[in-house]
Amino acid sequence: MKILFVLSVLFVANDVMPKKPDDDSDQPKKLSIYTIKLDDSQMEALHAVCKARHWDPFEVAYTRFAYKAEAAKINLSAYTSGKVVIAGKGTEDFVRDVLEPEVTKAAKFGYDEVLHPDWFETHAGLDESGKGDFFGPVIAATVIGQKSMIEAWRKAGAQDSKKMSEAKIIELDHIIRNTHGVVVKVCFCGMQKYNELMARPRANLNLLLAWQHATALSQALAEKPVKWGLLDQFTEQPLVQRELAKKKVENFELRMRTKAESDPVVAAASIVARAEFVRQMNQLSKQFGEKLQKGAGPLVRAQAHAIITKLGVHALKDYAKLHFRTAYEVVKEAGKLDELPLPEPKERFGFGRD
Repeated sequence: MKILFVLSVLFVANDVMPKKPDDDSDQPKKLSIYTIKLDDSQMEALHAVCKARHWDPFEVAYTRFAYKAEAAKINLSAYTSGKVVIAGKGTEDFVRDVLEPEVTKAAKFGYDEVLHPDWFETHAGLDESGKGDFFGPVIAATVIGQKSMIEAWRKAGAQDSKKMSEAKIIELDHIIRNTHGVVVKVCFCGMQKYNELMARPRANLNLLLAWQHATALSQALAEKPVKWGLLDQFTEQPLVQRELAKKKVENFELRMRTKAESDPVVAAASIVARAEFVRQMNQLSKQFGEKLQKGAGPLVRAQAHAIITKLGVHALKDYAKLHFRTAYEVVKEAGKLDELPLPEPKERFGFGRD
């Protein structure tokens, strides 16, 4: 199986000229962004807090309310989904002194080492990106981190990549990859090879993704052996464990659970995977001559039709996942199934979200 994969381990060991010390040089950097999910009663309590302090309301799309607080040095956006995002220099103080005692009634901030001691153990985190996107490859990433790295990434704002802007993902990917001693591996197929593999009899995306994860992880463990790792679960079957056994990986426990991105090393892997996906999409966009859309919505369908019109129906395999129902429907709408005879998908691949 010829698979294109990218493997990278980045170490920073450059001599840097000493900076002029300042009063805060020995102080840890404070958290500048915080995200939390609140229920309706907590949302009402938070809204009351904002109004009682006479903060300035402002417009943010898809929010119940949003406020700017110059004195508190934060911006607060409460979304209709229940998610609340707090950003600014005063974030840490607001969460500790106001949000927890007055709204959530639960003191959790600053107690992660007590509540989640496993987060700070040296371990591997695994996640992927691109499964739900029509254009572009599926990226599997492994990151191995230890306590000092984890603390630095969290201070920098690392969390599940789905909760961050593309610019922030690229910024954090750079920070993670340039952390001294970190091990980062990514594995993916080029689009033509991906479509070739997925067109084989009994092909299954989960099996291919399991191979990718096992490849990235085994390479990472060869660089830095650790006792355990956590995978953001994409299947109920132990597919990755089976692939690891084939690769003779021993003395390692791979744990799986959904929403594993709460673990900071899995969050780092999700950032690395999405950043690599963004870079690959940028290359495909340059190749096509137009920025390709992410996801699988109406704009994506329109671009798929544009590719067929501009480059011919067979060019679709250079950009898109042909096992998606979208591919079948677009090719059928273009009247090109005789040229590119795609089977109508009978099942959906994957487990959970990208």
